[in-house]
Amino acid sequence: MNEQIVTPSGYGYAQPSVEERNRVLRNTYWLLALSLVPTVLGAWIGVATGITARMTGGLGLAVFLIGAFGFMFAIEKTKNSPAGVAVLLGFTFFMGLMLSRLIAMVLGFRNGPSLIMTAFGGTAGVFFVMASLSTVIKRDLSGFGKFLFVGALALMIGAIINVFVGSSTGMLVISVLAIAIFSGFMLYDLKRIVDGGETNYVSATLALYLDAYNVFQSLLVLLGVFGGDRD
Repeated sequence: MNEQIVTPSGYGYAQPSVEERNRVLRNTYWLLALSLVPTVLGAWIGVATGITARMTGGLGLAVFLIGAFGFMFAIEKTKNSPAGVAVLLGFTFFMGLMLSRLIAMVLGFRNGPSLIMTAFGGTAGVFFVMASLSTVIKRDLSGFGKFLFVGALALMIGAIINVFVGSSTGMLVISVLAIAIFSGFMLYDLKRIVDGGETNYVSATLALYLDAYNVFQSLLVLLGVFGGDRD
């Protein structure tokens, strides 16, 4: 019998059993790994067709925001049904497509492929560190999320402004802050799963995917600026 422990957790939920928490964590990791497939496919199609090359400035921002928030709304509505997984994978394809413009730019460097692999390795390294910390930190991190949310909101506003300003310095500052903030979010979201604060693996995967996506994208920007080798 799968008994539920009703001791309140720091996240405002009744704490599920250890078996249930492990199941959610395991399913989240599997779905997160699967989500890389449509992301890579979307990025490859975007680079091959150049479909996002003309989405600059306000147009690119509008397409991204409408598409991303539309998908996230749909995921929230379907997360408790099998359709939630399909919608999530559709979202990751869209995000890969949106990433293709940056990837195409980095591939324009002679060492572009190695920069992409370095950014991927760096993101995986951050994820491994945060996953390890989430299992050893005993402190309740629920209050940490409020500060991260404020930071992410300020970051998003700054990024939107910078789309129209086009400041290279602003882009670098935003990228550094994004790595710090979304690495923190990664720890926070993983800790929620470990502690039983998140019991839906579709929602958990969405949160971790966004964390990893933003870390990867920001690392790629920094590597492209400082490590790009032009012919």
